[in-house]
Amino acid sequence: MLVSRSIENRYRETVAGRRVTVVAGPRQAGKTTLVRSQLPLTGGVIRNLDEQGLLAAALADPAGFVAMGERPLVIDEVQRAGEPLVRAIKVAVDEDRSPGQFVLTGSSNFLTVPTISESLAGRAGFVEVWPFTQGELAGVSERFVDLLFAGPASLARLRPVALERQDLLQRICAGGYPEVHRLPVRQRSGWFRDYVRATIERDIVEMSGIRKVAELRELLRLIAARSGGELVMEGLIRDSTLERQAVYDHRSWLETIHLVSRLPAWSRNLTARVKRRPKVFLADSGLAAWLVGRTPAALEDPADPATGRLVETFVFGELRRQLTWSQTEASIFHWQNRDGAEIDFVLEARDGRLVALEVKTGRTPRPEWFRWLARMRDAVGEPFSAGVVLYGGTETLPFGERLMAMPISALWGG
Repeated sequence: MLVSRSIENRYRETVAGRRVTVVAGPRQAGKTTLVRSQLPLTGGVIRNLDEQGLLAAALADPAGFVAMGERPLVIDEVQRAGEPLVRAIKVAVDEDRSPGQFVLTGSSNFLTVPTISESLAGRAGFVEVWPFTQGELAGVSERFVDLLFAGPASLARLRPVALERQDLLQRICAGGYPEVHRLPVRQRSGWFRDYVRATIERDIVEMSGIRKVAELRELLRLIAARSGGELVMEGLIRDSTLERQAVYDHRSWLETIHLVSRLPAWSRNLTARVKRRPKVFLADSGLAAWLVGRTPAALEDPADPATGRLVETFVFGELRRQLTWSQTEASIFHWQNRDGAEIDFVLEARDGRLVALEVKTGRTPRPEWFRWLARMRDAVGEPFSAGVVLYGGTETLPFGERLMAMPISALWGG
């Protein structure tokens, strides 16, 4: 069954308005499926460079390759043809500035790899496609991000899904990759194993020439164990068998293929003692859980430190995916200072409005959970729209001016 993607409208708008549309996101997130499903509405034809004949043609005559075919011409796995093809596309859209000419998809952030110097800046619009959200899996239109900026009164109208703790942990360990949800639970571990091997051995080796794939897998596991925490490179270097520079280089490649993301620190001079380190997250909570060897049953242990980080990874994934299609244009950060104050997620709209979110696994909300949210509210003033604690309980409850506790399932509530 084809799952409707919430990014579909944004994709069609971008194709209609920009000369080039770049569809980015991790392998097996559903990029090609999205593009194919929209062909009846956008028109065009797909050429997949995984097909050796098409790849040979693109390499032999890039200008001729992009000149022929319906528009938009969708080129799948475009990174396989490299710089000459991207440059030919640039020349074509500079000669003809009409929108809707090309759609480029790839399993990596191919415009940032060292072998491609052309960025298509000013010519391309970008659409991010990530694994399924919980709302997409349920057929629900998610409004959580927009309602956050609308304020507590709007948030209070959300109806969170009734969710037992075990159900939440199962969702976390499944993640959102489409293929995982087509498989029996007993086969999912094998899928994650094959996925990691394929993405590393094919994508990174093909683009970078790195041959020590075992070291890349080891580094990915070390990062997965830190997902939801600060990215402290010295600690990563200490725990890895790689040389110092190799850790930096390999981490960068894992980011290029969208397996790892850094979350920057937020600051608006709230304090002079802000810590500037980013947090690090795996692209998908299911992948992170597999890499650290956790099952839903194992995460039932309240003493397991992995539980909190995987829940935070899950929430980060849901927020970031909703931000790709929400009406409110916003960026996501974390905040922490050197005195121990921290907030898991800060969303800042382009007009300066802020919302702040804490993530807790407990089932009973506590006043101390709101300490830093209240501090940010009082320091920021009017631009602070709402502070929300997402927790493991079932009730939406007020905890002061513009402060609320909400179940984690409010992320995809109706």
